[in-house]
Amino acid sequence: MDTQAAITAFAALAQDHRLQVFRLLMRQAPYGLPAGQISGCLGIPASTLSTHLAQLERAGLLQSWRDQRRIFYAADTQGLGNLLTFLTEECCHGRPDLCGYESQDIPPPFETPVKGRPVEREKLPMHEDRVFHVLFLCTGNSARSIIAECLLNDLGRGRFWAYSAGSQPKGEVHPYALELLQNYHYATDHLRSKNWEEFTGPDAPPLDFVFTLCDEAAKESCPVWPGQPMTAHWGLPDPAAVEGTEAVKRFAFIDTMRMLTQRIDIFINLPTAKLDRLSLQQRVGAIGKTTPQESRA
Repeated sequence: MDTQAAITAFAALAQDHRLQVFRLLMRQAPYGLPAGQISGCLGIPASTLSTHLAQLERAGLLQSWRDQRRIFYAADTQGLGNLLTFLTEECCHGRPDLCGYESQDIPPPFETPVKGRPVEREKLPMHEDRVFHVLFLCTGNSARSIIAECLLNDLGRGRFWAYSAGSQPKGEVHPYALELLQNYHYATDHLRSKNWEEFTGPDAPPLDFVFTLCDEAAKESCPVWPGQPMTAHWGLPDPAAVEGTEAVKRFAFIDTMRMLTQRIDIFINLPTAKLDRLSLQQRVGAIGKTTPQESRA
């Protein structure tokens, strides 16, 4: 990489929305996301997002391809590797080993998809046959579903891509939920409270599973989800409704995270490739019947 190319890359990242986009796609690597999904995750209007995506791609930091009617974008990890090499290749007077690493051999962290064609997910290394898209729902989308989204995106290790939404979203993530997730070092930059209608449009991802986490959301008439997903109710008490001291309230959020961690751990270890649809439906439904007492036992 020459100096001008490096300047172009730094200039592309030196803007709040473009930096958010790149960080989101790095978390999703090696997979890509459609533009509409990026817009929904980050709350960036589609009219301005296209400009940001184009600038990142010109800078060699993104790749794009068309899959039917949608354009997908993925982080170009080779481009990032070139930028890191440019920064460090002459460090420590040409002795990068003195800095604790070999700058001339910085590999991309993931296999980068070939530009101009869709990612063939079933052929990517270290992953199952496909990526499952999961939507968590509760009425307010400020606590339980937000925590579940964060946990599955981390514990799913690339096999699952999680989202959350609400029928009557609060419009903001509960501060205790954010505090708890940040204390456990989860990425929270992209989290926001949003309406479930975002997942019904033409740019919405085809969903494989939809889980309701509160009784109110389970009773409501849900929209028609793309992809004909499997649904189940994983009801949990609302930690935001707990009253008492600050310690009592915070413990309610910790308990919610503990229960969700247990259920998600069971879910991601289901032998999905070996189960027929009926058996899988029974298994995911049974996960939601796990009680707090059984979990503690």
